Amino acid sequence: MDHSAHHGHYQHEDKAHVSGGVAADRHEGHHAEDFLKKFWVTLALTIPIVLYSDLPDTFFSLTAPVFPGSAYLPLFLGSIIFFYGGWVFIKGALRELQARLPGMMTLIALAITAAYLYSAGAVLFGNGMTLFWELSTLIAVMLIGHWIEMKAVQSAKGALRELAKLLPDTAEVMRDGKLATVALSELREGDNVLVRPGGKVPADGIVIEGESEVDESLITGESRPVLKKKGAEVIAGATNGDGSLQIRLLKLGEHTFLAGVMRLVAEAERSKSRLQLLSDKAAFYLTVLAVVAGAITFVAWLAVGESFGFSVERLVAVLVIACPHALGLAIPLVASISTTMASKNGFFVKRRLALEAARNITTVLFDKTGTLTKGSFGVVSVVGAEETLQLAAAADLKSEHPLARAIVAHAQEHNIKIPAVSSFKNTRGMGVAVEVNGRRVFVGSSRLLEEQGATISAEIEKLIRAHERDGKTVIHVVREKEWVGAVALADVIREESREAVRALRAMGIKVAMITGDAEDVAAWVSKELSIDEYFAHVLPGQKADAVKDLQARGERVAMVGDGVNDAPALTQADLGIAIGAGTNVAIESAGIILVKNDPGDIPKIIKLSRLTYSKMIQNLFWASGYNIIALPIAAGALAVYGIMLQPAVAAVFMSLSTVIVAVNASLLRSTNI
Repeated sequence: MDHSAHHGHYQHEDKAHVSGGVAADRHEGHHAEDFLKKFWVTLALTIPIVLYSDLPDTFFSLTAPVFPGSAYLPLFLGSIIFFYGGWVFIKGALRELQARLPGMMTLIALAITAAYLYSAGAVLFGNGMTLFWELSTLIAVMLIGHWIEMKAVQSAKGALRELAKLLPDTAEVMRDGKLATVALSELREGDNVLVRPGGKVPADGIVIEGESEVDESLITGESRPVLKKKGAEVIAGATNGDGSLQIRLLKLGEHTFLAGVMRLVAEAERSKSRLQLLSDKAAFYLTVLAVVAGAITFVAWLAVGESFGFSVERLVAVLVIACPHALGLAIPLVASISTTMASKNGFFVKRRLALEAARNITTVLFDKTGTLTKGSFGVVSVVGAEETLQLAAAADLKSEHPLARAIVAHAQEHNIKIPAVSSFKNTRGMGVAVEVNGRRVFVGSSRLLEEQGATISAEIEKLIRAHERDGKTVIHVVREKEWVGAVALADVIREESREAVRALRAMGIKVAMITGDAEDVAAWVSKELSIDEYFAHVLPGQKADAVKDLQARGERVAMVGDGVNDAPALTQADLGIAIGAGTNVAIESAGIILVKNDPGDIPKIIKLSRLTYSKMIQNLFWASGYNIIALPIAAGALAVYGIMLQPAVAAVFMSLSTVIVAVNASLLRSTNI
């Protein structure tokens, strides 16, 4: 698939899965604006119907002007409302019945059809009371209720739509030594592309020239612009800052980072949680219950001698009040908002069941390398004279060894002036030998001390042994057979890891670590981060066993890994969280994907899960509690006390519960995680 096709594909998918949203089936082929337009027309026609009903006379002792055929005006206008405003519900009901999943559209269709046929018969055959004002107000309320629902769902499901907008339509590419503007479909791997200030990166690549700060926030969740210079990777859809960048394209179309993210979001939009499945089932049973209750109500009132019109009115009220609108919206809307919030915070919920499981996690098991640590060596301590780091960096400046590069990088970061050297010599197994200011300097392992005859005090030796026990690598600096100092290096612990562990423990969650490293390294990292438990010397194939061990103790485990050699453990865990959305194995194995390699996002996932579940339970209460209380009243259970629920009033209450559910779900957006 080329890039342009890919872009179009996801825009299409965006429309199919985002705009339809929660109500994709019953609103198939509809636009929110259609419901609003039908509402205004229905409302305008409802006014004369109400004027020619018995309401003005009952409440204000007023009667509308009579003219030839005025008795048929409610039937004429009511027919327009039924077929123009109500037909959308009848079509929706037919779709539900074809799918053998009767739901709220079926209930609405039954209610308005019963009211219309009865009222039309009453006018044409002179049977007395009609329900035209109830019918018209009911359809009006239903139309505005559906418009509110669709608008709420559309705003909640904005993540995929926003991602679809990120890619530019064209790119400036070097062809035959000239700069040409081409469509994204014409780009090829290896092309050199110019991204001007304020422009968008068309595909994943690497900077070959220029320097600029790039905004990747919509993709990674990182709010601060990231400085990009030669050799830095850039992501499709990122927005360039003030500088110009020349980029060599490495990945196009469906292979880009953005495409992977969009696949995750699209999959999340389609996935359902246990509570959502429960609410769907509840809506189905509520529909069946309403039809049965409506039929019993109708027959019961006829049996006690009430009129046919009154009995139909009770039937319509029961059908309307039972519409599981709020129930159908309660869970999907919260799930959509939480998925969008996750995206904005730099992690993607691939399966909503995974987000739901996060609230019950009791232990988070981190893979050490690249997750809690940076996965690369860094200087953690310098012992001895001030010039130790200077001399070590000078000797290692030309070396490609990872330890040497770490020492040089540390010196440069701390603006340490590195002196010039001469006569560089690499000594296998020991280190390097150079001349600095005419004096011989050796930098390397502890064997240097013996080789050069240099000695260190008992106190320094004790300190160095302590570093080595912690699994750190110690590099010595010797000048003219005299020990100058030592540099201790280790896989650097991320500062974010400290915060993450603190936050998890504050939430009452245990933290464990798993690594293939030696016992001493694992013990040091564990002690530094105050980790509750660690597993050392673990081979990739044995990581799943560690997860099983924790589960056997009754722990509910979240495994955090890179998704490659951690795949079995990610699958075995109650919740698999993969670092980095770029790997196919991560996407397959984990339920949640972290865009950034930031362990600080783990507490956010658990907090969002708890908030989401809380909102879902609240919404289920509002939605189902309303139906449980209102159904008997609609059937006439309180008729002996003179309390009757008119169909139109029932429609208002039903829509009110939908609005309460929508507002309650939307409050989740304003919560910080």
